[in-house]
Amino acid sequence: MSGNTTYLELSQDGGGAHKFYEVTVDGLNVTVRYGRIGTAGQVQASAFPTAEKARAAAARKVGEKVRKGYAPAVRGGRAARPVTRRQVASAPSTARAVAPVLWRFRTGAAAFGIHISEDRCWVGNEAGDVYTLGHDGEVLARYQLPDGVKCLVADDFWIYAGCDDGTVYDLSAKLPFAAYEIASDVDIFWLDIHEGVLNVADRNGGLTVIDHEDEYQWSRKSTGSHAWMVRRDDRAVYHGHGSGVTAYAQDGGGELWHTATTGSVLFGWQEDHSVYAGTNRHVVQRLSKTDGAVEATYRCDAAVYSCATAPGGRYVFAADCASSVYCFTADGTRLWKLGTGSGSALSMQYLDEKLYMVTTEGSLVCVDASEAAIAAAQSGTVPVPLDVKSAAALPTYAPATTVRTVTAPPASGVVVECVQESGRLRVHVVSDGYEPSWNVQFPRHIRQAGARYVVEALSPAASGFYRVRGEIQRLL
Repeated sequence: MSGNTTYLELSQDGGGAHKFYEVTVDGLNVTVRYGRIGTAGQVQASAFPTAEKARAAAARKVGEKVRKGYAPAVRGGRAARPVTRRQVASAPSTARAVAPVLWRFRTGAAAFGIHISEDRCWVGNEAGDVYTLGHDGEVLARYQLPDGVKCLVADDFWIYAGCDDGTVYDLSAKLPFAAYEIASDVDIFWLDIHEGVLNVADRNGGLTVIDHEDEYQWSRKSTGSHAWMVRRDDRAVYHGHGSGVTAYAQDGGGELWHTATTGSVLFGWQEDHSVYAGTNRHVVQRLSKTDGAVEATYRCDAAVYSCATAPGGRYVFAADCASSVYCFTADGTRLWKLGTGSGSALSMQYLDEKLYMVTTEGSLVCVDASEAAIAAAQSGTVPVPLDVKSAAALPTYAPATTVRTVTAPPASGVVVECVQESGRLRVHVVSDGYEPSWNVQFPRHIRQAGARYVVEALSPAASGFYRVRGEIQRLL
């Protein structure tokens, strides 16, 4: 097999799997390329101490895929299936005044992904760009992912980007890596991660739950399609789709309740005791997490594209398809409606009297949502927004295409090992000072039985596993 390439495809009828897997052996090196048929895919490369071990590793990889239904194919023989992009229209705002925008950053493509943490802002767009900015608007770094970003989610201080290539990338380290591999033909509409468990809502109204080791747990098909909402807590998974919101037991035990909302759900938010569903029938509805009862309705003047709350649901914010943003009290009283000045907000988040939005124009917008600033805006006085520019030498990070090898771990490194347990390939910590029975969240595509790797650090997660911090290197 040395010097040869094996190319496999798995293509199912009815919109099922449509992906390829290619393994090339060149001496001591094995290169794997995989992804949706018709795309360049992702590339991972590994080096081995001998050519014999390289050939054996390649044979194992091919054998695993053949057992899963892949078959030899001719590259280019099948056409690519189109990726679903969210088709959104944005009309001018009918509000009489414009929101007090402090600054805005144009990413260059429509943006759905946003996450606002205590120290920085994250925005991801349909071109696969993810930018981090300070709260003052300074652009700090850029990540270039292989496909469009559908959403950004956080789990403690880990940040994940769900992309159109069916992969969820961990952006918490300097270099992003694929933390979860969803079928490359699945159209991710929204994600939520809770204590390492990934919850995926998709175009067909499906809900898929995957554990921290990137292994399938359970799935459900709700009664409606186009599931743009998924939120999770310790009690349930809340799935919003074309027919309303359905709550499922977090262990997959079945449906807890279903509420038919006023219109199809286009966005979702959650607080401790309630979930919020924005719909195409001009409303946001607050539902009880206990039984799905509608607790309040927040009425807008057009289809709601996104919503968010101040802590505890004290204020409820919404954005519509006509470039307007609203604020309501908890009981549903509308306090104000203002134009965004930058298109319709596709996602939003509130923090410290500021409302951050990402828009159809591809902008990340920071609005002063304090009472004084809003009152001034309603009377026609707004600040001149700062248009943020990227620095010419902005650091740009992309997923690593190779796994570097080292012959000895650095003094500060942590050694982990891949082991077979009950037919599954697990990763455990070898270095002292860690709980050896805990598993490690580790990219599946580079796991090899018996192989050891070095990571910069491991952080414990609440549910009893470790997460990788920093670069992953193979230990020879």
